[in-house]
Amino acid sequence: MLNKAKDPLKQAASASSAAAGTARLEVVTFKLGEEEYGIDIQKVQELRGYDAVTRIANAPDYIKGVVNLRGIIVPIIDMRIKFKLGDPTYDQFTVVIVLNIGGRVVGMVVDSVSDVITLTAEQIKPAPEMGSVLDADYLIGLGTLDERMLILVDIDRLMSSDEMGLVEAAATA
Repeated sequence: MLNKAKDPLKQAASASSAAAGTARLEVVTFKLGEEEYGIDIQKVQELRGYDAVTRIANAPDYIKGVVNLRGIIVPIIDMRIKFKLGDPTYDQFTVVIVLNIGGRVVGMVVDSVSDVITLTAEQIKPAPEMGSVLDADYLIGLGTLDERMLILVDIDRLMSSDEMGLVEAAATA
């Protein structure tokens, strides 16, 4: 049985701000539909515009395909499809967030990238337990910044789930 008592904020913040004395989490914020999400900036390798991808036969719908990024084959995952948020549209604001997760490079398609913000421990509330489209196991919590509310995604856990093992299989196909 997994111990759900782990505090991802403390884990993320302890390494990066042990000397500072206060827990802070720096996140890249992005939009999917009307909702705003945040992921740990340390996992982001680069931001790119959305380009055509090479489709992979028999891959799940949310795996758009792969691209060749400077000699590395990178699987591209459309998060709008993954989270069942309706049909994606690709325009000049569509962004691919290139992530480096445990030495694996993965691209994540989002509607737009907003900015980079730093949240303190007081600004991060635990994720409510409810049957949402995004499994609470993949959430760090909810970040509050003035009137904004961010859904903080544990991108390591999401991208290393069994389901996402298909991503790696698609990249090597």
